[in-house]
Amino acid sequence: MNDQRRVVIVGAGPAGVRAAETLVAAGIKPVVLDENARWGGQIYRQPPADAGFERSKQTLYGFEARKADALHATMAALLPHLDYRPDTLAWACAPGRLDTLHAGRETGVPFSHLIIASGATDRILPVPGWTLPGVYTLGGAQVALKSQGCAIGRRVVLAGTGPLLYLVAYQYVKAGAHVAAVLDTSALSQQMAAAPKLALQPATFAKGLYYVGWLKTRGVRIERNVTLVGIKGGRHVSGITWQGARSGAPNETLDCDAVGLGFGLRPETQLADLAGCRFRFDAQNRCWLPELDAGGRSSVPGIYLAGDGAGIAGADAAELAGRRTALALLDDLGVAHPRGQGMPDAATLDRRLQRIAVFRAGLEAAFAPPARAASQWPDTMTVCRCEEVDAGTLRQCIRSGAAGEINRLKALTRVGMGRCQGRMCGEAALALLSTETGKPLEAVGRLRSQPPVKPIPMSPALYTEGVTEIPEDARDE
Repeated sequence: MNDQRRVVIVGAGPAGVRAAETLVAAGIKPVVLDENARWGGQIYRQPPADAGFERSKQTLYGFEARKADALHATMAALLPHLDYRPDTLAWACAPGRLDTLHAGRETGVPFSHLIIASGATDRILPVPGWTLPGVYTLGGAQVALKSQGCAIGRRVVLAGTGPLLYLVAYQYVKAGAHVAAVLDTSALSQQMAAAPKLALQPATFAKGLYYVGWLKTRGVRIERNVTLVGIKGGRHVSGITWQGARSGAPNETLDCDAVGLGFGLRPETQLADLAGCRFRFDAQNRCWLPELDAGGRSSVPGIYLAGDGAGIAGADAAELAGRRTALALLDDLGVAHPRGQGMPDAATLDRRLQRIAVFRAGLEAAFAPPARAASQWPDTMTVCRCEEVDAGTLRQCIRSGAAGEINRLKALTRVGMGRCQGRMCGEAALALLSTETGKPLEAVGRLRSQPPVKPIPMSPALYTEGVTEIPEDARDE
């Protein structure tokens, strides 16, 4: 591969691996940057090589064990044919170049074509007490189980909404952890109303129903259409309080020592933003997404997006989208598509992705985040934990007329300026701004990304000893 054709993939989850597989089959050797130590992404996350414990793929991934094994095996076979860089964080993007961090050193990675398969993270809507030790995101609870072989507590409550809520509960109970309750803020009626769309993917729909039934037979309490009142505790979580759907229902408190909290997933779009891609508001995902064509091409020539980082659609769709985006890239390079070897063509991929898109619309309707949550947040509740900004501070700024747009609110209050760069608090700040101004989410602006997209160390060694460009003897021929 010459310097005019340097393809880089960010992410080694389902989308990134299938994109790499397609490119390699076409004779291209891509660079694959993986923030994790081992490929698989979040959904098919592998334990560390020296984890000190052994759990089978069946135990780790349940019904998805075969898919996980297939993806892991594919990437293992690809390793001699690509430049795989694990434990590498892509923290900034400029024209033709990514800034990465590995082992404490900064390295510039040039590219002619870039596939961003950055995945997703938990959507967080805060509740009083959410910053207490012992409160984790649902994704964090899943990481603990897969990577460390442990549960987040001895008596766990999982709360929020979304398919991940029930999946994590199932995985925890299956592993022997004690899940005291699953508290779902979505109503059973809205989930049943979405059933016709969900039935378009019968196997996936059946798995979701199975998880719920299986949990109930194991004595796990499941409450739907709840309002989360708050998480109790002093130096650590001691319980969670909620209110049932019945009018005038009293608050109920359940003792626990850990809470997994999440309201679905949101795409990781910071690199696309830094790359200069145009965005549009997507009502289904309730967030701003990069503008893409059917092949995953962004508004910036040579930059493509695939998987949940382009819009939440799940692991199966991510694999298809990874392949589809790679085919679009090959078209742009004038390289023939690989044939055979289980490689579907673009039209087949488009049809499969469309079917999943209808199913996904059903999921979003079934597990919509609580629409009026922000109106119930007390002024004293922390919204931005990095900068310790509470809801009252944000409300005062908005009601004074000083801020009616999210970036103005950020400038005046520092919400979203901390270590997480708004990845945890950005959605909450937008929800509060929308509620206070009476404007829809798309009318209060988009939180602009800033490098670094995730925290990086600030030390002299990073700059005086770090590699700033690819050495000549390490470049592809």
